[in-house]
Amino acid sequence: MKYLVIVATGLAVSGCQLIDTSPGPPPERIEVTDVGTEAERAPDEAAPPGRVAREVAFPEAEYAALEKHGSGSISGRLTLNTASGTLVGRNSRVSVAPVTTYSAEAAEKALAGQAVEPADPRAQAYTRQASTDDDGRFTVNGLPAGDYYVSGSVTPSDGRPRIIINQVRLNSGQRVNVNLSR
Repeated sequence: MKYLVIVATGLAVSGCQLIDTSPGPPPERIEVTDVGTEAERAPDEAAPPGRVAREVAFPEAEYAALEKHGSGSISGRLTLNTASGTLVGRNSRVSVAPVTTYSAEAAEKALAGQAVEPADPRAQAYTRQASTDDDGRFTVNGLPAGDYYVSGSVTPSDGRPRIIINQVRLNSGQRVNVNLSR
């Protein structure tokens, strides 16, 4: 479950989305039109238990075209609306990752309630993380212009973490506020 949170935290879709692992119809899915090549894996190598294998190989050229540093920032608040009120994502981890074919695959699977195997370390180098404060607030600074997945999780009283994902466009030097809530 910890890895589902870490993987999904680097992801998002337009508008907030929530992963609810309870039975029922699947949540809205992300459309992935260019999925790249198949992920490289030894024939006898399987995804870790409880995870699904990645189908998209790490797109080196796509990531090489991305800047790693900039002057933009993304701030916000992580909350979950429940029947008993708003639950604040206190002392939680929020991730900000660039939108790529690789991260889109992970977002699509996360929204379908599946945890993918851990991301390639080269992709992790482009993902920023922040901890929320006691009021669920977070800030990530030093971001270049681009489209990002902003995600975090809140665990209600039933003990099942709810992943919340949002897609954000950031211009050079811009400060964007995200209501990371569902």
